[in-house]
Amino acid sequence: MTRAQKTVSNIGDTVIVHESETLDQLFGYHLKRAMNVFQMDLKQTLKPFDLRMLTYTALVMIVENPGLRQSQLAHAMEVERPNMVVIIDTLENRELITRDPVVTDRRAYALNATLAGRRLAEKATIAVRTHEERLLHAVPPERRESVIAALTLIRTIGGGETT
Repeated sequence: MTRAQKTVSNIGDTVIVHESETLDQLFGYHLKRAMNVFQMDLKQTLKPFDLRMLTYTALVMIVENPGLRQSQLAHAMEVERPNMVVIIDTLENRELITRDPVVTDRRAYALNATLAGRRLAEKATIAVRTHEERLLHAVPPERRESVIAALTLIRTIGGGETT
């Protein structure tokens, strides 16, 4: 067996999977493969809370930034404003957040978490931290910090860093 292929056992059948030496050298390829693992596990982690990655992210940002405007949240999450409306409507319909008029701007609304929203965010965050620890238990903390620093740098170079 060469480096370019590996045998994978699949319910009694043997399947030859061809790997790519070129792709194995690309950071983005490894990032995407790892992200797929994270997303699939996170989806299952958030399912008991009836949250998706975007609704969880929005809820946590609103909890941690009371009074945040919808446009500010859309910018911070790098989500188009029309798509943000769907996310906000979902959270509001579940009575996890409120949209309160901004006194100084009649067109704007401040987003605030309800008690139920704060409690759900807290419980979901505990589950998300457990999810991350489950997937990262073999990665030492200093390596995790290095990866986060590298990813932050990539976002900054790519223009995606908003802070």
